[in-house]
Amino acid sequence: MSTPSKRNLATFLLVLGAVVFGMVLAGGLQLTVPGSAADQDSANGNLSATRLASEHLTTLPSFADLAQAVDPAVVSIQAATIEKSQAGRRGPGGQGGQDPFEFFFGPRNRRPQQQPDGDGGEEGPGQPEEFRSDAGGSGFVISPDGLVVTNFHVVEGATSVKVHLGDRDYTAEVKGTDKATDIALLKINAGRPLRYLELGDSESVRVGDWVMVVGNPLNLDKTVTTGVVSAKGRSIGISDASFENFIQTDAAINFGNSGGPLINMQGQVVAIATAINWGAENIGFAVPVNTVKEILPQLRDKGRVSRGYLGIGIRNLDFTQAQAWGLPNTDGALVQSVEDDTPAQDAGIEHGDVILSVDGRKIKTTRDLIGYVSAKGPSATVTLDVWRDGKMVKKQVKLRERPGQNEEEATDRKPEGGSGIDWLGIQYQDLNNSLRGAQNVPEDVEGVIVTNVTPTSPLYDQFVRPGSVITEVNGQPVRNVADFEKTIKSAKSGSYLRLYTVVFGPRDQRQPFFAVIQAP
Repeated sequence: MSTPSKRNLATFLLVLGAVVFGMVLAGGLQLTVPGSAADQDSANGNLSATRLASEHLTTLPSFADLAQAVDPAVVSIQAATIEKSQAGRRGPGGQGGQDPFEFFFGPRNRRPQQQPDGDGGEEGPGQPEEFRSDAGGSGFVISPDGLVVTNFHVVEGATSVKVHLGDRDYTAEVKGTDKATDIALLKINAGRPLRYLELGDSESVRVGDWVMVVGNPLNLDKTVTTGVVSAKGRSIGISDASFENFIQTDAAINFGNSGGPLINMQGQVVAIATAINWGAENIGFAVPVNTVKEILPQLRDKGRVSRGYLGIGIRNLDFTQAQAWGLPNTDGALVQSVEDDTPAQDAGIEHGDVILSVDGRKIKTTRDLIGYVSAKGPSATVTLDVWRDGKMVKKQVKLRERPGQNEEEATDRKPEGGSGIDWLGIQYQDLNNSLRGAQNVPEDVEGVIVTNVTPTSPLYDQFVRPGSVITEVNGQPVRNVADFEKTIKSAKSGSYLRLYTVVFGPRDQRQPFFAVIQAP
């Protein structure tokens, strides 16, 4: 073979090797267009999922460099709370059943310590006792000047909060909290610029993507676990269902991981580890980082989140409902109820309406409508395109501020409903037409409806939640608030109360159960 031919052959082989190497490198770094080949094969009639999957095999990555890079930006959090309890009552660290809060979020690592009187004397009968309880969690730095993100439930009610970073503890200022999304923003002063994590885009995360969780489970500092995104858009009923949009992952989330980052392969935070199901393995839930990005400016500047509010109960359409309403697809939000004295009622929105767009933006699911209206804020005006009786109707709605825990804390107002019995730790009220419609309570059912349950309520341990209807106490029918309070207040100290409680669902579904508590 001549020298020019050898040179040409060598050049060809070199180019071919470079092309092959580039393809392998692009695949390993996930630089290829996701799903394009699969979509093309499907379009060509190849419907075998197994064959399509086999064409996209990837090698397992190493997380070592990623873990080393993000480690300095992950923190542990200790929140201390001084609580008062009546003498003889169980304190936060006393004996009792499992806290349902811990069922989802992990133990609070509470260490009760009775505090002495200021004068050193003994407390008399009936005097309040003080207990200190410590709760732990995780968090991460999001700016060089020391802003830290964690879960609201990690610092809820805390008297003092400390952030452990590196080998030092820093006293933290709680800049803002949002119970609806379970997010809190802290601020520490480290006296130097800090390593921080960038916030990614949770919307672009795909089911099956690799993720890494870093946190402090069981006080094991900087523990790294890995897995994939198992699902998106989960609602699990542990907070305000309107805003639940969890990312599910099989990366291990254990007690103490709450508030830690869920990180993608580019080192960006895509979610905040928040909850686990104690009765299952490899099922953890995280708040999408896009939710955090939407509320961060308000948490930083105002300490709370103000949201726009329509005052309607909505659900996604299924295929049968879309057919029944004469719609070509399941896009839209079906109005199931309209609350009294709300912006939606003022604007003439009716149950049975289907909201198809807001300010020209198409509504595919209820989350689209909730997210947009919430972000607009109070006093804004929105235009709704409503499908009613086979015709499109436009409605102008002036929003108000969404009722919620943040507003209650800011104005010292109680949640809707009252409670004349403080130790119950709940708010409740008589049933009305609006509440019956929102909670699917039939007209023939009498009782009081629970509108709020604090995590320290004895009824929380019995799985009573907002929306539960109490119809009997110790076998005595409860027709209204007066009946309920009379029976509860007449109970002797130490006696047991059997509260017959019902949770109603659609199509006259109901789940009755007894909540048993002891009078203090």
